[in-house]
Amino acid sequence: MAETSAFISALNLLTKVVGEVSTHDAQSSQQKAVMAALQANQAMLLEQLKSEKRFEDVRKLREETRAQAAWFCIDTGDTTWSFVQECLLLLLALAQHLTVQLELFNQSSAPAGPKLHTPEMAPPLAPDVLSVSQQKTIGAALQFVISLGLCPYLAPGVGVPLRRRSAFGAMVEGLVHGDIVPAVERRLLVITNVLLQMAELASFATLIFTRHLGDVIAALCQLGYRPHQSNRGSTNQEKEISTEERETCREALRSLLGKVYQPIAIKELLILQGGPKQTAPVAGSHGTISKVALGAAPTWLRRLCGQLLSDRLMQPDGVQAVVRAILEGSTGGESDWRKCDSVARILVACPQQSVSQDSYYRQVCPQIVALLHFKDKLTARQFQRVATRAVLTMVEGKPHFAKQHLLDCLLGPLQRCLILTGQKHSQISVCESDSQGTVEEWELTCCVEDLYKIWVVGNSPSDPLMKAMEEVLPVLFTLHCFTKQSVSHLRGPCQEILLWYLGHIEHSKALSVLRQLSGLSEQQNEVAPEFHFTPGSNGGATLSPKPIISDADDALYEQLSEEQWRLECLVHLLAELRDSDLPGDFFLELLQELTNWATEEEEEEEQEVDVSAMTLMELEKQLLERTAGRGQRLVLLQVIAVLCEGLPHTLLLRKMTQVVDFMVSLLQRACIGLGQDLAPGTENPVENQTLNMGMGLIATLLSGPQLSAADYTSMLRLLPSLAELSQKHPEVVIQELASNLRVVIATHGVYRPESLPATDQRTRNPETTQNNQKVCSMKQQKMQPQTKDSHVSHYNLHSSAVDTIHNSPTPHTLANTASTAQPKKNPHPNRTHASFDAEDPQAKDINQTLTKLFTSGHNEYTKTPEAFAPDRGIKSGERNSGITNTGPPTKAFSDLLLEACDPDVPTRAVALRALTRMIQDGIADTVEAQEKVLMLFLENLEHDDAFVYLSAIQGLAVLADSFPEKILQKLLGEFQNNPSLPTSDKQNSLETRLKIGEVLMRASRAMGDLAPHLGRPLIGVFLRGTRDQDQTVRASCLSNLGELCQKMDYALGPLAQELSCCLTALIKTEKEAEVRRAAVHVIALLLRGLSDKTTQVLSDVLLDLYRALKWVVRSDQDDITVLHAQLALKELDDVMMKFIFPDQKLEKKIVVLP
Repeated sequence: MAETSAFISALNLLTKVVGEVSTHDAQSSQQKAVMAALQANQAMLLEQLKSEKRFEDVRKLREETRAQAAWFCIDTGDTTWSFVQECLLLLLALAQHLTVQLELFNQSSAPAGPKLHTPEMAPPLAPDVLSVSQQKTIGAALQFVISLGLCPYLAPGVGVPLRRRSAFGAMVEGLVHGDIVPAVERRLLVITNVLLQMAELASFATLIFTRHLGDVIAALCQLGYRPHQSNRGSTNQEKEISTEERETCREALRSLLGKVYQPIAIKELLILQGGPKQTAPVAGSHGTISKVALGAAPTWLRRLCGQLLSDRLMQPDGVQAVVRAILEGSTGGESDWRKCDSVARILVACPQQSVSQDSYYRQVCPQIVALLHFKDKLTARQFQRVATRAVLTMVEGKPHFAKQHLLDCLLGPLQRCLILTGQKHSQISVCESDSQGTVEEWELTCCVEDLYKIWVVGNSPSDPLMKAMEEVLPVLFTLHCFTKQSVSHLRGPCQEILLWYLGHIEHSKALSVLRQLSGLSEQQNEVAPEFHFTPGSNGGATLSPKPIISDADDALYEQLSEEQWRLECLVHLLAELRDSDLPGDFFLELLQELTNWATEEEEEEEQEVDVSAMTLMELEKQLLERTAGRGQRLVLLQVIAVLCEGLPHTLLLRKMTQVVDFMVSLLQRACIGLGQDLAPGTENPVENQTLNMGMGLIATLLSGPQLSAADYTSMLRLLPSLAELSQKHPEVVIQELASNLRVVIATHGVYRPESLPATDQRTRNPETTQNNQKVCSMKQQKMQPQTKDSHVSHYNLHSSAVDTIHNSPTPHTLANTASTAQPKKNPHPNRTHASFDAEDPQAKDINQTLTKLFTSGHNEYTKTPEAFAPDRGIKSGERNSGITNTGPPTKAFSDLLLEACDPDVPTRAVALRALTRMIQDGIADTVEAQEKVLMLFLENLEHDDAFVYLSAIQGLAVLADSFPEKILQKLLGEFQNNPSLPTSDKQNSLETRLKIGEVLMRASRAMGDLAPHLGRPLIGVFLRGTRDQDQTVRASCLSNLGELCQKMDYALGPLAQELSCCLTALIKTEKEAEVRRAAVHVIALLLRGLSDKTTQVLSDVLLDLYRALKWVVRSDQDDITVLHAQLALKELDDVMMKFIFPDQKLEKKIVVLP
């Protein structure tokens, strides 16, 4: 190591700055000062090498190296070149010395016997390992060599000039004039060969290539590829480099580019290739700084760098190296995204020196796909951006190669799941292996993630992309249906891909795709029937062979269950398209198909087939066709049923045009078979009810304040069906209503019955009204005498129909659906085909009516046709103009009492609701007649219709909340005993008691702070009810008891022992699991309601309750009861944790001392 230190000291002497030489004259040239320093340092080094004993080994090695160096010249006459030669001799001698020492070190350590090593002992250090200070000294010497011996001899435009690097570099550049120095390329060759020879040592290679790689590459490019320029006046032609030496430089360049880190090599080549003109500071006269433009690289160099970059790109992992070279160190800003797009365009462009485009894309495209699979967040984002843009750019510019080398690779795992009729499996994908067995989990996961990144994140729909996705869409939907059955990380990406496809494809094509996915059209590109998806070990999915089911019934059940599940998944998918008309258009298309089916069925019934004239083959063919047609119709009905059940009407019918299309389909189906004579008792009341509500919906639409000409134009399609109904329908009421609606639509609202509100007439579109009046004034004068007698009839009919639809109570679930699925508000008052406004009263009417229409086939609470008869004697002042009845009741109290006893279900339910509102508003009549109202509500509790008894329950709860002292005592008496009403049915006493229990539960919830005062009698009754003979009553009492105990707080203290004994006894002795569940649930509600007060209120019985719960967990056979006990124990655990470890409060107490 002493010799190494001596070499470093010699380099220090050669490269140190001589300050007094450079500062003795302030006005002297800086270049002269530097030249003087170089001469002084070189002379000092030679003198000390001769005189100093410590440099003896250095002098010997230097002499040996000089003897071997044919390029060394003693008398050059050039100070800078002489200095560079001295630096090269010392560096080369040091490199040879370190190489010899390293060989000796390796020989001495390799064959040696085993030595004792301890864990604390460090391994021996190799002799070529340099310290930081030593590396700094060698780096300074290398910098002198590059600045004085390499850069000045580069041709203009080759490499980065010194003046572009620093102001000092511009001064150094003036020391050497490469244009007047003889044998420029010879000196450049000497420098390059010596640097490459030193780079054979690893420690020197690191110092050279980390700092001066670009200069070395530039020198090799000039030496190997610069076109030969003949110099006629030169006398040193023999000193120019030969062809063999040029070839050696080319080989060295290829070897160097293959060894170094590829992103750095590519970055240096990009810099060497040059760019647009730029400006840089250079030293001018008197120390001023001026700016000059950087010349572009020569043509030969730009072409050479392009070829070298293309070679780097086509190497293994070349795409990744190019991307890293350009994007490394980026932060993800806007400029970085532009870089990503530029890199993508570079990757897609096929280089000129490539053998063929096919070979280039075959080599590059798999590397582009590999960019999608990086895990590092920042790197993955940039790489995915490059890959996505490259794929999209290639799909648009080179669709044939994109499909062959990119899309088939991306979609390969899904394509392997397909059944391709008439195609061989070998044509499915060129990127897949020959095995056609299972598809592994990692393959499907990568495939789905790649599709999400390219299609959804890229968001650039094009025909090749949509066509490629169309081929695998059924398989992707099947995979989506599988992920919906369990927890899977593929569920979100699959759903997003499907939604993106349905949102960007053409409307007609989207409807066709929905028909295929729902099973209404021929199944294509489906998963092979002998395979199915199974859960993967990492939360994904894998395609594996389906187990064979021997039982035919089980196989049929499995098939039907799978089809039903696919329909439900399709409906959930459509529910996500909230801002699209696709669900509604698909639904209307199915309804139109249903109408066509009914027409065809009627025509088939009219045609008689002569079976006797058919052969057996023809007869069998006809029967098979009929069977297939009926199967298709069953699928159609199933799809329509699932859509109606799973999607709200606000999504299916978003616009007025869709509502009109829906009504056209409804009226067309109603017109089928009108001319036929039906036998008595064969009429379908559901069809009549649906038609009645449809008429009411049309009337509501026509009463809208802002109907435009386009709205009336869309309604003209209703005229043929309305005309047929007005002539052929057996019901006179429907005939009259259809006729009046037809006239209103035909006249564009100029003729309007008195039933429509006057405000609507004033707020209608004035332009439409003026045009309609001009067109239809004559027609109105002709029609008015003919329809004069029918004004009152039509008014009663319209008001009755609309009021019946809007005021009829709907089931609780339907009401929630209608209230939570309202469409967005339309900001444009003069709309043509806009969505309905949820705040508009007319929109509320339409929403409620549509809810009725969608459920009319399954709802037995719809008003019968007789309710629309015009002879009911309803006056105009008793109605609210067909608008929803949400305000205070306008009828007299006595009329409501009479209607509450009406046999008509909707009328009775509406009256009960009106009475409930009067009680809430504190109307004096209801306060005085509260006993009558109570008896009326109790009587309606026994009604069979859910609308009626639910309205009665609500009324009783409101009555008990308003008059708790009297009403609760009466209800408690009714609950304990059988109903005491004269009309009570003793067989229904159990059901009535349960309904009263529901009233008491609602009343207890509404007590609030009065629960401790009013709840004591209720607790006693509920405790006695736990000993009832019927298990349902016992469970009901326990449920009510739990609800009430949550609000009792400290008032439960005296009753704690009784409650504990009752609940503990029921838990351990009750045979019915339902009652045990309720008892355990009471404990959970009790602990949840008391919370922090549990230890104070239940201190005496808390241990008993805990033991009872633990007994349930250990001994009870009912799983649900055990689950309730575990939840109760969790509540108890939370209570005790808070009691033992209370929350630390940061509070400061101030005590005033006396």
